[in-house]
This record gives sequence, C-alpha cells and structure tokens, in this order.
Amino acid sequence: MAERPVEPTVESMASDWPWPLQRRVWLATRPQFLPASVLPVAVGTAWGARLAGTLDVTALMLALIAVALVHAGSNVLNDVGDELCGTDRCNADRIYPFSGGSRFIQNGIFSVMQMSRLGIALLAAAMAVGLLLSGLYGWPVLLFGVAGIALGSLYSVPPVQLAGRGLGELVVATGFGPLPVAGAAWLQSGQFDPAWLVLSAPVACWVAAILLVNEVPDIAADRMAGKRTLPVRLGVRRTAWLFVALQLAGALLLAGWQLDQGMRAGSLLWPLLLAAGGLRAASGITGGRQALTVSIRMTLAVHTAGCAGLIVMALQPG
Repeated sequence: MAERPVEPTVESMASDWPWPLQRRVWLATRPQFLPASVLPVAVGTAWGARLAGTLDVTALMLALIAVALVHAGSNVLNDVGDELCGTDRCNADRIYPFSGGSRFIQNGIFSVMQMSRLGIALLAAAMAVGLLLSGLYGWPVLLFGVAGIALGSLYSVPPVQLAGRGLGELVVATGFGPLPVAGAAWLQSGQFDPAWLVLSAPVACWVAAILLVNEVPDIAADRMAGKRTLPVRLGVRRTAWLFVALQLAGALLLAGWQLDQGMRAGSLLWPLLLAAGGLRAASGITGGRQALTVSIRMTLAVHTAGCAGLIVMALQPG
C-alpha cells in the first residue's frame, strides 16, 4: 500500500527553500485542483476560436489568470469557512490532499486572519484582471467575473456557506462549467450563443462529480460540524448513485455534442470510455480508504480526459 502524502507543517514550510513565503502562499491555494477551472477555459477558448477562425492569445491568457485567481481565492476562503464551522479541525477521516482542506490553518502555518486576507487579495486580483478584460473586450466580461467571485465566496463563507446547505455541487457545476466555458468562448468569438451552455454541460457534470466524491471522506466531520453537504444528506450509497448519474450524464451530453457537430460515429468511443472510467470510480465510493482514494483520482482523470477530448474536437477541421 502506498504511503499517505505528508501534510504540510511549519517545519516542512521552513525557509530552506527559495522564496519560502511565496511557496507557502502557492501551496495554500491547493494548486493541484486548478485544472478543474483552467481546463473549462481552454474548452471554451478552443470552440470560440473555432467559430471566430482565429485565436486571441491575449484573451486566453487573461481569462486563464482571472479564473485561476478566483479558484485559488475560493479555495483559501473555503479553508477559512471550514475552520470557522469546525469541520476541518475535527476531520480524522480526511484523505489529504483531496479532502479536509489544505491543513495550513490546522497545522499552524497560517492563521485564520492570514488566510482570510490571502483569499480576499486573490479575489481582488481576479477582479483587477476582470476590469482589464472589460476594458479590452467590453463590459459583459464583468458579468462573468462578478458571478464567479460571488459563487466562490458564497460557497464557503458563513453564514451563507452554500456548500453546507446541499448546494455545493450546483455552485461548482455552474462556476466551473457554464461560466468559464461560455465566458471564454464569448471572449474569442464575440458572440453569446446558447450552444456554449450545451458545450459546458458535460464539463459541469464532471466537475460536480469531483466535489461529490471529495466530500465522501468528510461525511463524519461535516455532520459533526453541522455542515450538511449532499453526501451528509444522502448517505454514502445514495451519493454513489448520484455520482453514477453525473458520470453517465456527462458521457451522454458529450456524445450528443459530438453528434450535433457532425463528428464521426467512431468518435463515440470516447464518451463510452469516459463513462466506463466514471463507473469504475463509482465502485470505490462505498469501499475503504484506499478504494476511495482511487475513485477520487479516477474522477479527476475523467474530468481532465473529457475536457481534453472537447479541445481536440474543436481543433479538428470542419
């Protein structure tokens, strides 16, 4: 059995590394999850550029920076919210680095106040990039930016804390699905097209599945802290069935998009493989710690592979 990843401590974050403060700030944002937000931007960019006939590199880079900053700030504020409600403090079943937060507060690396300031600073930086984008491409950019920041904040921060009201998956599906996909596609094409919402639907399913499976190890701690996530409300078995539904929906929506775009029937092998991977991931949700860890990794892989497939499709001549 593989050894568990070592959690960050004050000692491991000591100044024997170059730029120790910058390293701590970087790791506090949980950068391993940033692909969940930047890949949807790449998907929207690829299809928007396909429609426009050209790639606007400036729009792509600024959109990636803005979305990554919103995601990073939301992650940090989520750590603050989970510390304030008590769930991360009492979480003995966490599977680091996937659940239980970054552990920066609990292990004494940053205080709650420091993490709060960091989260706010990251969101402020995202807003600054959004203002730059709006100056270059028009005020509608601000609609996407404000919506993303609002969802990221309300997801985590008391007293609203939508994640604790069973709405976390809906918030994440929206914030990492339609917002970045449609926003990036609009930046490239200059068009608001309902098709972008259809394009984002499988991405939304895959990212909601990531959150759902990551919440399973936290059920006991969340229940104790009064944070009523969907897995707390549903229990493990019904959570597994919801996970299956999300994976199958993602695969079916991807297949529907392929057929709508006139792709070859042979390309339907891709959603079938993704569905198989999703079902394999679902089988470990009701298992032990090691099986659940494999499920989490496979869920992340399905999201990555699905987004990569959508990008490749956009690059095909047609």
